[in-house]
Amino acid sequence: MNDRFGVDRRAMARTYSRASAHYDAAAALQSEVRTELLSRLDFFPLRPQLIVDLGCGTAHGAAALRARYRRAQVLAIDIAPGMLRAARRRSWPWRRFARVCADALALPLATHSVDLVYSNLLLPCCDDPALVFAEVRRVLRPGGLLLFSTLGAATLQELREAWASVDAAPHVSVFADMPLLAAALQHVGLCEPVMDRDLRLRHYPQAATLMSELREAGARNAAVDRRRSLTGRHRLAGMCAAYELQRVLKGLPATWEIIYGAAFAPAELPGDQGHAQPVPAGETHVPLSALGRRTRP
Repeated sequence: MNDRFGVDRRAMARTYSRASAHYDAAAALQSEVRTELLSRLDFFPLRPQLIVDLGCGTAHGAAALRARYRRAQVLAIDIAPGMLRAARRRSWPWRRFARVCADALALPLATHSVDLVYSNLLLPCCDDPALVFAEVRRVLRPGGLLLFSTLGAATLQELREAWASVDAAPHVSVFADMPLLAAALQHVGLCEPVMDRDLRLRHYPQAATLMSELREAGARNAAVDRRRSLTGRHRLAGMCAAYELQRVLKGLPATWEIIYGAAFAPAELPGDQGHAQPVPAGETHVPLSALGRRTRP
């Protein structure tokens, strides 16, 4: 879907495993987005039996889902073993869930077996969202719900521009925009897609502060064609100097475009036309106007 950016998934798994010990302390934005994404479940009167927290990280989302849906089985799935080991402390007796190490592109789950796939900021780790959506479409039961968040194309545009002034190598991930995500959802057969975005502008005292935060949260460069050698001092200094040209009174700006989305699996299996299954309670259409767009300072 993107000819200019590909993800080395093994490198990504190693990076997030190494970051697992200090991930929670560094992932403030991820925590804020998770809280917002969980709140959107209020729009959908679900009674799920099997829930997947896809790209669970340290599984705060899985714990919240287990607390919300006491009768449901919750699977916390992540490609990074270190994240799942860190998630073990989330498995308190009354919030118990299973941990599964697996790639979102090849889920070890039966077809049409899952009622709800919840995914908080997984898609930025994937160079082709359509591949993830296709696998989600496969495992969702008829009428099942996908609820996700991701980063939009404007994310870290200031840092990307600063690096671009130094060299042409990919230093910042490329993120899908809303039209591309909508097309991918529809291409794989997911229905009634609804998306909106939330622009957040944060400020940092130095470029090094932002890059340190990204590293601590596991967001290292995992592009297939990334530079394998250490970044030279001259290139790093050049990037920092270019970034300084964007400084404002509050500091160096960094844009985060958060995209929230939802879509359903079709209410009937292929070949069942004319014998439609009852639409489950979760089959709810939420108009875009009900979610709105917000811009945060």
